[in-house]
Amino acid sequence: MENKDLIEAINQLMPYGKYKGRQLLDLPEPYLVWYHGKGFPAGKLGAQLALIYEVKLNGLEGMLRRFQQ
Repeated sequence: MENKDLIEAINQLMPYGKYKGRQLLDLPEPYLVWYHGKGFPAGKLGAQLALIYEVKLNGLEGMLRRFQQ
């Protein structure tokens, strides 16, 4: 994974659902836990959601806020 991939995931907007339009880093942790249990969607969005899940799981969210645009 490259730094640009992390920055892109942080700033990616959720394209559908209850949290449509919200940056992935701003998604509530329980929502990401639900996706983790259900299975992340295929493709790039799923990989980004899985990455943000790991970020939040490991308590790194605060450290990455400065990279939000």
